[in-house]
Amino acid sequence: MDAQDYTFPETDPEACRWGRETVAQKLAQFDQLDSPWTSQSQIASVIDVPRTTLQYWLQQREALLQNSGLPSEIVGFFESPLGLAFLHRLIAAAHLVFVQANDCGIRNLCWFLELSQLHAFVAASYGAQRKVAEEMEALLVAFGEEEDQRLGAQMQPVEIALCEDETFHPQICLVGIEPVSNFILLEQYAPHRDAETWNQALDQTLRNLPVTVIQVTSDEAKALITHTEIHLGAHHSPDVFHVQYEASKATSCALANRTRQAAQQLQHTQQQLQELDQQLQACREQCPESEHVRVLEEQVHQAHTEQEQARQQLETCQDQQQRATQARRGLSQDYHPFDLDSGKPLSAQDVSARLAGHFDQLEQVATQAKLSKHAVEKLAKARRVLDAMINSISFFWAMIRVRFWKWNLSEPVEQLMYELIAGYYLQRVAQKTSGAQERERLRQLAFEILARARSPDGLWATLDAEVQADLEQKAQSCANIFQRSSSCVEGRNGHLSLKHHALHQLSERKLRVLTVLHNYLIRRPDNTTAAQRFYGTPPRELFDWLLAHLSTVARPRARRTAA
Repeated sequence: MDAQDYTFPETDPEACRWGRETVAQKLAQFDQLDSPWTSQSQIASVIDVPRTTLQYWLQQREALLQNSGLPSEIVGFFESPLGLAFLHRLIAAAHLVFVQANDCGIRNLCWFLELSQLHAFVAASYGAQRKVAEEMEALLVAFGEEEDQRLGAQMQPVEIALCEDETFHPQICLVGIEPVSNFILLEQYAPHRDAETWNQALDQTLRNLPVTVIQVTSDEAKALITHTEIHLGAHHSPDVFHVQYEASKATSCALANRTRQAAQQLQHTQQQLQELDQQLQACREQCPESEHVRVLEEQVHQAHTEQEQARQQLETCQDQQQRATQARRGLSQDYHPFDLDSGKPLSAQDVSARLAGHFDQLEQVATQAKLSKHAVEKLAKARRVLDAMINSISFFWAMIRVRFWKWNLSEPVEQLMYELIAGYYLQRVAQKTSGAQERERLRQLAFEILARARSPDGLWATLDAEVQADLEQKAQSCANIFQRSSSCVEGRNGHLSLKHHALHQLSERKLRVLTVLHNYLIRRPDNTTAAQRFYGTPPRELFDWLLAHLSTVARPRARRTAA
């Protein structure tokens, strides 16, 4: 018999007023006091429960035991206070992980409850579980608001960078993330994406936070640049991805197509030459004195020439494609304030010369390959961002000098700090590098630079442990100043697109829920949440807070049989 098909005893109105947790505790007390020498009336008086109510609870438990088909040990456990607490935790965890975080769907959760036979103890209908989901969403939003307010009041003043972008579902969604902590400061729907809308949205977010935005990394949208430079008075750093993207659109496909066509042409000439060779050999064997032999020899000679020309054309196309690829990669590899091969500081002039060389290489390839006017315009568009990229390098070193002046560092300590900053910066670059070999090389270089800075034979050994820790913290904050990519926002936009695809729509509340889950639930390998990294203080445990505020799981509604 299905667990929802059995018949409960006639409902006692008085019994319905008791909470499920209280019922479990009272029944546990009854089981302890029950004996052949005590009556139900006596026990009911001791545990302060009306006798009819106690009888109803006992009949209800007996009906569950007889009709659920489950062992008495299982029924007894889930009807006990300990079992009910476990059941409450289990349902809360299932909703948080399957429904809220991973879009499993409420119907699939109902299916899980039926397969696990937990529907004997939990209301497993869609309507009942939807109420749980809605309550949890409201609680998640409340938790995020409370923690943002509480942690913001305790937060120390800080200067941050911000990555900003928009996504569409199809309504406009503004997204702003602090890239070091990966904390989402802004994620909301807006009617427009102009500068004024960005200003109002970010002001609302930062109104109670001791935060100063000194830099915004984004694409070259005019609204974002205006919002950054005029309203925030901050530096706008161009996203290197968009520079590479424009350069790639200009050269990648066109050069790849030319290389493929050249390879096909070479293959065609090789096949022609092979066929002519076979014809010439056959003609020499059958009629060596024929005039046709001389004609075939001339055709074979011409085919050799065409094959060599096709081979040279292929080599030229391959060389152009390789040079363009290296130049595009160079735009990323050399857009750093430190040399990735030696760890030495690079001035704005040094970086400018390197990046200009890569753009020159791309333009030279475009000219030699006679790419289209559209491709040349794309390269020009990418190169127009060069001045902004160099300004970002200048901004980084200017901020370093300002901080050194504020900290009143001596010249020897400044030199030590440059090495520490270089080491920590290379560590950060290594974390984002894709190739394992290159990642390990950067990590080793960072280790060597930091080891040199912390040498027991140098200035480091003369400093107190407290001063050393302070310098380490300051060096890390300096290394985090340079932000050249808004990849954290691009990744978040992709995540939201998948959510929208799964759910077909994202309400304001659901969007806020996703923000809270990102900031307060997801953890890095060091077991920290984005909120902890941003505010500098561990937040309350989200799941424990949910358990304390989420309503106790409801019993299944029994189907009553006709009299």
